[in-house]
Amino acid sequence: MSKEGNNLLIAASGTGGHIFPALAIAEDLEKNWNISWLGLSKRCESDLVPKKYNFITLNIESPKKRNIALFLEYLKIIFSAFEVAKIIKLKKISLVFTTGGYISAPSIIAARILGIPVIIHESNLIPGMVTKYFGRFCNHILIGFKDTSFFLKSSKIIFTGTPLRKQFYISNDLPSWAPNDEGPLIVVMGGSQGANGINEMLSESLDFLLHNDIRVIHILGDSKEIDRRYKNNRNYFQIKFTEEMAPLIQNCDLVIARSGAMTINELIKTQKPSILVPYPNSKNNHQEHNAMVLASIGGAIIINQDKKAKYVLKSVLLEIFKFDPSKSKRTYQRLEIMKKNMKNIKNLNSNLKIKKVINNYLNDL
Repeated sequence: MSKEGNNLLIAASGTGGHIFPALAIAEDLEKNWNISWLGLSKRCESDLVPKKYNFITLNIESPKKRNIALFLEYLKIIFSAFEVAKIIKLKKISLVFTTGGYISAPSIIAARILGIPVIIHESNLIPGMVTKYFGRFCNHILIGFKDTSFFLKSSKIIFTGTPLRKQFYISNDLPSWAPNDEGPLIVVMGGSQGANGINEMLSESLDFLLHNDIRVIHILGDSKEIDRRYKNNRNYFQIKFTEEMAPLIQNCDLVIARSGAMTINELIKTQKPSILVPYPNSKNNHQEHNAMVLASIGGAIIINQDKKAKYVLKSVLLEIFKFDPSKSKRTYQRLEIMKKNMKNIKNLNSNLKIKKVINNYLNDL
């Protein structure tokens, strides 16, 4: 099929929770669509979006001020719809796909003004402000969790799940650089909104974990290195960032992480138990609601980030990795129960479902 006339504008900006689902879908669509990407110049998408997608930026920022200044920031976002409309006309866009966040609002408004179909994907359980107020103007709202439909009564909803990177749909070996002893493996990560809180919590537990031959892969993000004395331990590995998330999660025994929608869906896909630390500044406490999806079925334990969090984490790890010394082989009963509970969640091929919805808008020329 020719791509002529099939011009897709992807509007995704801000956190990994908005960008990575859009990237996953873009890979599946590029065979049939000419893709342009609308983002912001000072956000992480400027580094993440491949050059093969025509990257265009808007000069707006997420509202952070208060009172009249906040109102003016919102007005600037709304009026940027006219700039988006010019881009849609110039690129002859035939469909807009967006993943929430403030860049979605002007994109939806512009598409409606020009009569262009628009689809939004909401990955969080509690929909964001843009999805809540502008989703009704979209042709479809694709939702990552079934229960999100309760918050979007007047919209055209399709439950698709959240798309993941291709590496999560194939079996991967543990990377060669990972600790290769026989003990349980924990992957610790903080997500795109910062890992400082989790890094500080972990420091209290490292002595216990390493003393009991438990391997730890610690993804630091942009945070500073924690106590350097652990760096030479054969069972502990620090890394700033890695593209090999699927190989790590698929081959680990436990994940300690934030509870962004992408992380929750990666855990569902790999059926891995977790300790989840919701980002305390997430809007509408959406990370806590996301975490409850797994905690409610016994596949995750939630720890709130506060002054006592590092001691709570150590207590939870002591419970999870408690074993019966009378048995010849170490077995961790609590961990095995969590693993079993994770296997009860149904997996979706979200990428395929979303691809079908979007490709329904292809022009057969």
